[in-house]
Formats: sequence, C-alpha cells, structure tokens
Amino acid sequence: MEHGNVHSQQRTPWVVGVSGASGTPYAAAVLRGLLAAGESVDLVVSRASRLTLLDETGIAFRDAHWQDDLRAWLARGADGKPHAFDVDTRDVRHWAAGDLAAGPSSGSYPVKGMLIVPASTACVAGVALGLSKDLLQRAASVTLKERRKLVVAVRETPLNGQTLRHLVTLDEAGAVVLPASPAFYAGATHIQDLVDFVAGRVLDAAGVPHGLYRRWEGELGGSRGD
Repeated sequence: MEHGNVHSQQRTPWVVGVSGASGTPYAAAVLRGLLAAGESVDLVVSRASRLTLLDETGIAFRDAHWQDDLRAWLARGADGKPHAFDVDTRDVRHWAAGDLAAGPSSGSYPVKGMLIVPASTACVAGVALGLSKDLLQRAASVTLKERRKLVVAVRETPLNGQTLRHLVTLDEAGAVVLPASPAFYAGATHIQDLVDFVAGRVLDAAGVPHGLYRRWEGELGGSRGD
C-alpha cells in the first residue's frame, strides 16, 4: 500500500528545451507560466542557447550555478528590466544538454510532454531527422515516439524549403508546430505583452491554464475598450 502511494505522487514534469534561436524572453515567459500553473519543469538549455541568452540578457547560464542564473533570467522582463518578476523556481530540475543519460532521454521517465521554446531551424532539423545529437533533440525524439505532446515554437524568418519540409515532418509525426508570431488584437502596449501572447499560445497547445493574454471574444475593438 505504501509503495502504491509513492507511485501515485510521482513527479510528472513538462520538459522545456531552449535552443539557440533568438527569443529567450519567450522561453522565460513559458517557464513562468508553467510554474504559476503549479506545473513541474525539467529544463534543458542547449549550448547554443546559452550564447543567445548571454547576448540578449547579459546572463551567463552555468551548469554549476544554474539555480541562481535561472532565477535572474526569469526575474527579467522582456524589456531588459531586472527584478520585474518574482518567480519560485523550486520545482525546476535542470539537466545538462550533454547528459544523454539524463531522465528525459528515456521513454520510461515520466513526463507530460515537451515544449521547445524557441526552436531554431537547426533544432527543428535535428528533431525531424532523429539525430539526437544532444539531450534536447533526444528528449524531443523520445516525446514523439512515446506519443506525448510536443510543441515546437519555431523562431526564424524567412523559412526556406528545407526547413518547411522539416516542419511538415514534425507535424506528421504528431508535433504542434507553433511559429513565434505575436498577435495584436489582444491590445498589446508593451513588448512583454507580445512575448506573453506567444508564450500563452504555447501553453494553450500544451493544455496548461494561464492568464497571459486577452482572448478574442468576437468583439471588434474590444481590446481598446471603445
């Protein structure tokens, strides 16, 4: 009986993969949204994305100090303002991108699904081709083979034919291909609003409740209050 109780309380996180595309504020907003919804997170930050994160925020994400670096990142607004958010990161587990023996590399490791935010075209190609060159790609391949939810927030423009074919491959494999395309009907007045719209659409695709943006209700001009 005691063993059964332990099993029923098993931690079942969302895997969040951050690749090297521009758009680290999208990843931060998704992570904040998951944690605010009471979800557990397993985080994989690729080597390339660490360079992007450093360039876009000035934050160096280090394996040995990932808790401090993650808190600094998630506290930062999309406009670069530090301490814009107060985030409890205790239910985040970090896996090094080079650790191919990590939990998410196996289908027997319990997760709800995976969100890749942002997804670079190199990441898209690696997942579509099943290369598994790092933990991010391997975890995505496992997600697909286990028929779990995979959301790929591709961040690139324009898209060439090769990338479009890779995205079709992912769609046919069961992934949700979600371009990081902000909308303006929600009444955005700040850059954070545009970021939160994309993050909210990612969470919508995952079935995670949130209040990140104003939803369309069929009323023209409703966001302006006129």
